[in-house]
Amino acid sequence: MLDNVLYKIKKILPMKLFRLLQPVYHYVLSFVAAFIYGFPSNKINVVGVTGTKGKTSTIEIISALLEEAGLKTALAGTLRFKIGNETQKNNYKMTMPGRFFVQRFLKKAVRAKCNYALLEVTSQGVAQYRHKFINFDTVIFTNLSPEHIEYHGSYEKYLEAKLKIAKALEKSKKKRKIIISNTDDKEGYKFLNINVEEKYPYSIKDAEPFVIKKDGLVMTIGDLKVEPKLSGEFNLYNIIAAVKFAKTQKINENIIKYALEKFSGIRGRLEKIEEGQDFTVIVDYAHTPDSLEKVYEVFQSSKKICVLGNTGGGRDKWKRKEMAKIAKRHCSQIILTNEDPYDENPLEIVGEMKKEIGDSNCHVIIDRRDAIKKALGFATTGDAVLITGKGTDPYIMGANNTKISWDDATVVKEELKKILIK
Repeated sequence: MLDNVLYKIKKILPMKLFRLLQPVYHYVLSFVAAFIYGFPSNKINVVGVTGTKGKTSTIEIISALLEEAGLKTALAGTLRFKIGNETQKNNYKMTMPGRFFVQRFLKKAVRAKCNYALLEVTSQGVAQYRHKFINFDTVIFTNLSPEHIEYHGSYEKYLEAKLKIAKALEKSKKKRKIIISNTDDKEGYKFLNINVEEKYPYSIKDAEPFVIKKDGLVMTIGDLKVEPKLSGEFNLYNIIAAVKFAKTQKINENIIKYALEKFSGIRGRLEKIEEGQDFTVIVDYAHTPDSLEKVYEVFQSSKKICVLGNTGGGRDKWKRKEMAKIAKRHCSQIILTNEDPYDENPLEIVGEMKKEIGDSNCHVIIDRRDAIKKALGFATTGDAVLITGKGTDPYIMGANNTKISWDDATVVKEELKKILIK
């Protein structure tokens, strides 16, 4: 209702005046939402996780560690909304939904007697003040790489938006305030430069000695050898962040070890699809150059058949050439396909990528199902088919915000079954 009012006002007001008043609108809306739901963040331990990558995995791992210790959690992120044992898939294509949603979610978590609320906090959410009137107990910074540059205007403004989340912790009314930051990232120390008493840097060195295998990790937590089922250096970082937080909550190392080794993974994050085939099939959300490279590195010993595309609508156009270069370096066969074209011609999007790759072993198949089918058909024993860009995204977004229902993993399973029947 309020969004409709804003839209009508926007039509009446001059654009310069509207932009001037917009922050006031977002601030007031955040206050109203918190007021209506009784400022619920004051009544629950709130953990905010921010960064370009790793937010979803980190809150899911933290939830698993806390629950293994007998604590009740709620979480809100890209993948799902969970309160205790009740889970709802996130179909908004928005990691951090609007202010009323977030405050209502926190209120429900309080009513359900959850001990912790775990939130993914995004730069776009911060730009619209969705984090206002949330009193955080802990903020965790995972990493930063260029993203949403068109939205924010520059990398520096993107960083500034992320740092506002740490500043929100500084202003929080909670008595105990904790900042946890990845200091292997070049921006990591900036997140520690806030006025809170408890500051915990983390680094990949915290897990040494460690081994990264194609089917898991071997790492060290204190005096314990731990073997999580998750793989990849990026997951090692996510686990280290989660463990660092768990230790601030006095969770026993043996509980941490047991929970990590039991944790089976996250949908759309290096998700392995098994239908009895003799090759590996992975669905992953990797949608930045850095995350794509890291997924490919996990399978560096395998011949890789790669399905990828890029987002349209003027979103981070610079990524197209970079991701194409990465695919060219790593993949034996490349299938360029549709992702979320919005109002752009998908052929033009993948055309930009194809210029960087060339014609050799590169195929353009706009229909995403046909592209996946082609990739699976190329695969032989021991190969790795890597389908990236969407993860668990529930839609393919087209012109005028049209939506086509979609799920990469479901389509992969359907096409694998057809191949295996033959």
